[in-house]
Amino acid sequence: MATRARVRAPELIGKGGWLNTGDRQYTLSELRGRIVILDFWTFCCVNCLHVLDELRELEEKHRDTVVIIGVHSPKFVHEADHQAVVDAVERYEVHHPVLDDPELATWKQYAVRAWPTLVVIDPEGYVVAQHAGEGHAHAIEKLVEELEAEHAAKGTLRRGDGPYVAPEPVATHLRFPGKALLLPDGGFLVSDTTRHRLVELDADGETVRRHFGTGERGLSDGGPDEARFSEPQGLAVLPDGRIAVADTVNHAIRALDLTTGVVTTLAGTGRQWWQGSPTSGPAREVDLSSPWDLAWFGDRLWIAMAGVHQLWTYDPEAGSVGVAAGTTNEGLVDGSVAEAWFAQ
Repeated sequence: MATRARVRAPELIGKGGWLNTGDRQYTLSELRGRIVILDFWTFCCVNCLHVLDELRELEEKHRDTVVIIGVHSPKFVHEADHQAVVDAVERYEVHHPVLDDPELATWKQYAVRAWPTLVVIDPEGYVVAQHAGEGHAHAIEKLVEELEAEHAAKGTLRRGDGPYVAPEPVATHLRFPGKALLLPDGGFLVSDTTRHRLVELDADGETVRRHFGTGERGLSDGGPDEARFSEPQGLAVLPDGRIAVADTVNHAIRALDLTTGVVTTLAGTGRQWWQGSPTSGPAREVDLSSPWDLAWFGDRLWIAMAGVHQLWTYDPEAGSVGVAAGTTNEGLVDGSVAEAWFAQ
């Protein structure tokens, strides 16, 4: 019976150098004995951001055997700017090494064709799987468990700390804030996106009045010191005076009562919408996908549903959500609401 030839993983090269390694440069041979997962991504791709979040649990669970390396592979010219990549790595809380590959050298070596793409390399340095797109975390975790067992038995698995070195934290009131909303009294409410909270400022735009949220990533309702967000973005005032919040990575719409400081969930389940899921129904029972921005218009809260390239609406009277425009195809196509294509 014919056997399939094993493919040695090409070396990692990129003119932008390495991030999150304490300035150390790595080669694949130095990682021999570990299971390496290459995540080919770029920071303006919402699907790539979904994969970053999909990998967090696997990264934590298998931290002594698995090394995830982000290979930043720009799609657009501005994504090749090194400082922009540095900022994106911090903004999206990438807690693994990242190779900045502005000229797509490693991308070409691995014959990658789509953003995102995941490549699994076994402890002996051979490519064992390649997956394009989202939704592969569970399959990859199963493969990781199989590789752990196989290479532990062979004596080729090496456990221990990975090469990730956290950057020094920056002491500021805000860090990569996503949106700002002018309040009736002249103050501002800001989504402090990277720190997973909302910040209320005086009219001078500098003096901090209050914080809403613990600052830890999560999905929980409650008072200002109990609620949790995950990379909140868009803000909009609702007719009853509450502030609607696009809680992007939680795939939810939240509401903040500025009088009491209490946060509640208006829409979303905390799960990401996938093809075949309901596209309308009771707001707390329908999955959403990376809501990014909000606007109140025509008795509805309009939602830029970046993860599926659509516009949705939330009806507070009916307590329901549903698709308003877009096909889920990503692109620039005009037409009726059932025919138009958007991009994030």
